[in-house]
Amino acid sequence: MPTIALVDDDRNILTSVSIALEAEGYRIMTYTDGASALDGFKSSPPDLAILDIKMPRMDGMELLRRVRQKTDMPVIFLTSKDEEIDELFGLKMGADDFIRKPFSQRLLVERVKAVLRRGAPKDGSAPKEIDSTKVLERGSLRMDPERHTCTWKGEPVTLTVTEFLILQALATRPGVVKSRNALMDAAYDDQVYVDDRTIDSHIKRLRKKFKATDDDFEMIETLYGVGYRFKEG
Repeated sequence: MPTIALVDDDRNILTSVSIALEAEGYRIMTYTDGASALDGFKSSPPDLAILDIKMPRMDGMELLRRVRQKTDMPVIFLTSKDEEIDELFGLKMGADDFIRKPFSQRLLVERVKAVLRRGAPKDGSAPKEIDSTKVLERGSLRMDPERHTCTWKGEPVTLTVTEFLILQALATRPGVVKSRNALMDAAYDDQVYVDDRTIDSHIKRLRKKFKATDDDFEMIETLYGVGYRFKEG
């Protein structure tokens, strides 16, 4: 079973969440601050990390920033109700999901399962029109779902699971406009509600990553009020 890292300075949350996830068969590693988590990830990288935003000795945002320099491991943030600005900032930095405190253990378990499923689309949970095992080539874009690799003009572009699935949904049918709801369905589990700005944040981040490789990248078009599409040709 996958290994999940819990990083939170509230020991009650560490204990209760650990019990809930261990009951589902996951292996759990716990850390009380970002600095010790970063050290732990180097020797024992988890399959998924659940990070609190506000922590001593390195908060969740800084931890995510450092993690993203080396890996596209899925990350779920735990946030308080008053941290909406942090949520949007976190999405831009590459978080995969958010759960607001207080939360039910059941909800957390379902979100963890959903994010891990998105990382392993070979179980048939990928949208029907997408062959999750087939390499996708669209002009200079090449995506390999089985290896979770993406290249543009032969240069690697590192994507999170969510970014990969959104781009895959767009590139599978060039020229076809995908609404935000359609992209949510492609990238998120049915039970997970995400707001429109979440998709917009992921699209902005996708564009930024491709422009870092190729300043002329303009393949993802915005149709205001409708959605997004991948350019034909």
